[in-house]
Amino acid sequence: MQTLDIISINFWNILISLVNLLILFLLVKKFLFKPIKRIMARRQEEVNREYAEAEKARAAAEENQAIWEEKMTTADEEADSIVKAAVEEAKVKGNRIVAASQDRAAEIIHHAELEADVERKRVEKEVKAEIVDVSTKLTEKMLEREINAEDHRRMIDSFIDELGD
Repeated sequence: MQTLDIISINFWNILISLVNLLILFLLVKKFLFKPIKRIMARRQEEVNREYAEAEKARAAAEENQAIWEEKMTTADEEADSIVKAAVEEAKVKGNRIVAASQDRAAEIIHHAELEADVERKRVEKEVKAEIVDVSTKLTEKMLEREINAEDHRRMIDSFIDELGD
C-alpha cells in the first residue's frame, strides 16, 4: 500500500504550495515588476523625448531648408540683376567706345581730306608750273624758227602729249 501514498492527493500540501506561490507572486510583483515598470516608463519617456527632439530637429531642418531655398532664389535674382547691370554697363561703355572711335575716325578722315586738298593744290601748282614751263619752251621754239601750219599742229600735238605725261 505504500504505492497509494505516493499517488494520493494531499490537500494541505496543495494549499501550502498555492500560498507559497501567492507569496512568491506578491514578492516578485512588489520587488521585481514595479521597478521594471518604472525603468520601462523612464525608457519610454526617453524614447518619446528623443522622438520629440528628432521631430524638432526635422522641423528646424525643414525651416532652414526653406530659408536656404529663399536665399538661393534671392541670390539667383541678385546674380541676374548683377549680370543685367554689367551687360547694361558694357553696352554703355561699348557705345562710348564706338562713339569715340567714330569721332576719331571722322577726325582722321577730315585730316586726310585736308592733306589730300593740300597735296592736290601742290600738284596743281606743280602742273601749272610745268604747263608754264612747257608753254615757255613752246614759245621759245616758235620764236626760234618760222612755223608753218603743219609744224604748228605737230607742236600742239607734242605739247598735248607732254601734258598727258
